[in-house]
Amino acid sequence: MTATARFRFLVLPLLLLPLLCLEVPVRAADPVIVGSKKFTESYVLGEIAKKALTDAGFTVEHRQGIGATGIVWAALKTGAISAYPEYTGTIREEILKSDEKLTPEQMRAALAKFGVGMSGDLGFNNTYALVMRRDAAEKLGIRTISDLRARRDLRVSLSNEFLERKDGWKPLAARYGLTHLKPKGIEHGLAYKALAADQIDLTDAYSTDAGIAENDFAVLADDRNFFTQYRAVFLYRSTLPPGAVAALGRLEGTIDEGRMTRLNAEAERTTDYALAAASYFGDAARTEAAEQGETFASKLTRWTLRHLYLVGVSLLGAVLLGIPLGIVASRGGAAGQLILGVVGVIQTIPSLALLALLVPLLGISPNTAILALFLYSLLPIVRNTATGLQDIPPSLRESAAALGLSPSAQLTRIFLPLASRSILAGIKTSAVINVGTATIAALIGAGGLGEPIISGLSLNDNRTILQGAVPAAILSLLVQFAFELLDRLFIPKGLRLAAERR
Repeated sequence: MTATARFRFLVLPLLLLPLLCLEVPVRAADPVIVGSKKFTESYVLGEIAKKALTDAGFTVEHRQGIGATGIVWAALKTGAISAYPEYTGTIREEILKSDEKLTPEQMRAALAKFGVGMSGDLGFNNTYALVMRRDAAEKLGIRTISDLRARRDLRVSLSNEFLERKDGWKPLAARYGLTHLKPKGIEHGLAYKALAADQIDLTDAYSTDAGIAENDFAVLADDRNFFTQYRAVFLYRSTLPPGAVAALGRLEGTIDEGRMTRLNAEAERTTDYALAAASYFGDAARTEAAEQGETFASKLTRWTLRHLYLVGVSLLGAVLLGIPLGIVASRGGAAGQLILGVVGVIQTIPSLALLALLVPLLGISPNTAILALFLYSLLPIVRNTATGLQDIPPSLRESAAALGLSPSAQLTRIFLPLASRSILAGIKTSAVINVGTATIAALIGAGGLGEPIISGLSLNDNRTILQGAVPAAILSLLVQFAFELLDRLFIPKGLRLAAERR
């Protein structure tokens, strides 16, 4: 078979091969889907809700660590999830955008307009707090938030969400006169490590975080009563079956601050949210959860297959569209500049921002992550295809025309094979980048090797992070090696020999 035929008829089937090896799990129709934000307590509460609903006879999925408030709320409104744990302060400030104090009944009335219901109070208040290392706080004589006014040399890093919340840093700084402090953004899961390692002096925390006691951090007194009540509740779709609503209702008033802190501590100690949640239901449930826990090999297989699925489908779509777009772009003109400009701009959009924009359109699903990865994969393929075709010498173009070949025959029989080295280099670049970027899928509950990475950040556990990071790195190397083999199959021998001589 000629090099041209190999290029035209074998590249795409080989890209499809990994997808044919995947097993797509069959799930019961219309399961109750519980979501959670990407911090330990939300994971644990999500697992508690999952077990309560399962015990009530429902088929339940838990999509862990979907993201911050905006993403998980959008998922609930669009029906991508059925319920998730939330806090009354966040509901008032971030969801309902209200400056007034609202009663639970007023919140329920306002949420009903979105087709959302709210459970009763679970029994604890997890408010925001500012924390420092105890030795540093004592040395500087800082006991209250007001004491921070006298300090201008503090290294302040706050979670990105807290920096922008209506009940976060900006109004807090205005209330206490702290505008002289210039905080930097940091992932909440990394803040405690940075604080304990004396890399920062001050950060925000949740009052029921187990890490506060474990690291002996000092909680600064809110002496001007800025922070509102953040009573834990469940938000759920109004279409949720009455039995499911009743199951969530049975959790009301059963968890106080001390108990929630202990559950958070167990989750971080065992790095197992389901096991920690089972402790809420008693020793028998905990023993059962320990016995039925998924092995690491099973989890790694599940993560890797999902990761390959996300990468394979998105890369295939990018190849199918990217090569034709690259052909058009290679001809120059306004159309070519527009194509290169658009795919270039897409590449500059931060991955989390792109996901947040797509969630309201497609919901929380693997399709959302696939579309985001597809968009990120286009630039190397389009640009390399265009460059490879543009670099064909004019003399070869004249020779092709002299043979009497039609323009389409010139393209498929001569130009594309000659540009195959550049085109495959672009596909290889997209594939390798895609493997790493696909870890963002875990931010919307789409799975993959990002799952343990996001979980490890929430748990402040490097071992859990490496469970996803190391396989992702190995997968990138394997993909690169696979494309080196493809070079020998699809690039004409003369081009390979010429490249080797250079």
